Amino acid sequence: MVNTGKLNRLEVKRKTEFGYFLDGQTGNSSDDILLHNKFIKEGTEINIGDEIEVFIFIDSKGRKAATMDRPLAQVGDIAYLKVVSNTDIGSFVDAGFPKDILVPFKEKKFPLFLDEKYLFYIYLDKSGRIAATTDIDLYLSTDHEYKEGDTITGIVYGFQTNKTAMLCVDNKFAAVILNNEYYTELEIGQVMENLKVIKIYEDGKLGLTPRADRKTEMDSVEYRILSYMEGNDGYMRFNDKSDPNDIRILFNSSKKNFKRALGVLMKKGIVYQDENGTYLK
Repeated sequence: MVNTGKLNRLEVKRKTEFGYFLDGQTGNSSDDILLHNKFIKEGTEINIGDEIEVFIFIDSKGRKAATMDRPLAQVGDIAYLKVVSNTDIGSFVDAGFPKDILVPFKEKKFPLFLDEKYLFYIYLDKSGRIAATTDIDLYLSTDHEYKEGDTITGIVYGFQTNKTAMLCVDNKFAAVILNNEYYTELEIGQVMENLKVIKIYEDGKLGLTPRADRKTEMDSVEYRILSYMEGNDGYMRFNDKSDPNDIRILFNSSKKNFKRALGVLMKKGIVYQDENGTYLK
């Protein structure tokens, strides 16, 4: 059986001036599949009776066709792909096929912007054509070998109602970053590196954080405080009574770590504060 949207090994049945026909595996030569000359790797020698590996796609006339080029993703894969056009029928993404893949409007769970990359699940639609969806949740796995303390890379694919970020790791594993673990605005499609595994939930889902260890984070907050004050004539209106949201936005820090960093700077004799704010000595 020939699998559309996947790599197949097929026998070369006959040659024409414009390419080779491969066994369509139906017993009917009219179903044989064309490997056009333009889709043959340069320097490849092909003989009748050879079995070759090709990717099967659907051409503009609705026929199965073959290429020797390896795709970026196959049917059944989750892949990080670029949006190459937005049209009246949906968006198209580049998966390395001769034809770009349609993302139908009903399969777009969020806006897709031209030239941006997002995660997609590749599938066959009811007509047997290759298509893609942004709704990848059902296809994520929790069968991984990661452990707490590991450092990994993930891609944001959505947010829960409480702003907890949902990520995909290795294009297959489900993960989350709780809303109190990040302080900068995240975007769908964003690649996040150096994430630390801080929890593995009962269902196997990975709990991640972009935050450094406490000492590194504290050093970073101290630096941001001093940089802000040095650029503001040695003063800032913020102190340990300030609004947590203001601190989160300006210093990329929790209120708790901000207060700790201020305490360290005061113990070092670098700053002092009163009810109006904080000052460099």
